[in-house]
Amino acid sequence: MIKYHQLAKYLGVLCLSVVLTADLVSPSAVAQTRIKSSVGKAVTFSCQDNETTIKLKNGPKVVNGLTTIYIGYQQVSSINQNPILIRFDNGRRRWCRTDYETTLDDGTGYGLYWDGGKNMYGVFSSTGTQNGNDFRRFATQGWLTSYGSGGGAKVAVLTRIDPGNGNITRASFLSARKPSDGKTNSLVVTGLSWNGKALTVNAQSWWSPRRRDRSSMTCSGSSPFQYTVVFSGDLKRVNSASAVNCR
Repeated sequence: MIKYHQLAKYLGVLCLSVVLTADLVSPSAVAQTRIKSSVGKAVTFSCQDNETTIKLKNGPKVVNGLTTIYIGYQQVSSINQNPILIRFDNGRRRWCRTDYETTLDDGTGYGLYWDGGKNMYGVFSSTGTQNGNDFRRFATQGWLTSYGSGGGAKVAVLTRIDPGNGNITRASFLSARKPSDGKTNSLVVTGLSWNGKALTVNAQSWWSPRRRDRSSMTCSGSSPFQYTVVFSGDLKRVNSASAVNCR
C-alpha cells in the first residue's frame, strides 16, 4: 500500500517529469511545424506515392502545421522529366498536380516559398521551348514571358501558386543572356524570401545576368555570378536587380 506522503511525493515527481519532457519536446515539435522556404536538389516521385515515401527523398518542401507541400519531378520516359507538386494534410493527399508542363522539355520543380496563407511561390526549371503545354501559358503577363532563343541551358520559371488547389495563377521566366549572340543562358535559383509585398530571388547566373529592363549586365571575372532580383508579388515587374561583379 502506498501511504499518503509517498503518494504525494510520487505524484510530484511524475508531474515534474511531465513538465521537463514537455520542455524538451515542445521546441523541437514547434520548429518542425513551420518551414516557409526550401530550395534544393529536385527529387522524383509520383502522385501514387504516400507522404512517408516522398519525405524520405529529402527534397524541397514547405510545412505549415499539419500541411506539407512537396515539389519535384516525374520521370515520364528515359529522356523526359515533368514537374510535380503535391499537398498532404495530416498525411492524407489533398491534391497532386502533374499538368504544369507536359512537353518534351526537361522540367523539374526545385523550390518553394509559403507564408502559410495565400502567398505561395514555386520554382521550376526549363531547358527550352517545345510544342504543347508549358509554362508560357501562365507567363503571358510575366516579366519574361518565355524561355527565349536557343535551348539546352537550364533556366528558372517563377510561379505564384494557389495553395488550396495547386493552380498556377502567375509566372515569369528568369534567365541569363549570352553576350556573344543574345541567346538564353543558364540561371539557377538558390533562395526565396517574401516581405509581404515583394519576392526576393537569389540565384546563380552565368554570362550575363539581366538588368531590371531585361538587358544584359556587364560583368568581370568568371561565372556564375551571385544574382539578386526583387519581383513584384504578381511577377509582372522587377523592382531591382543586382549581381556581384556586374553592373
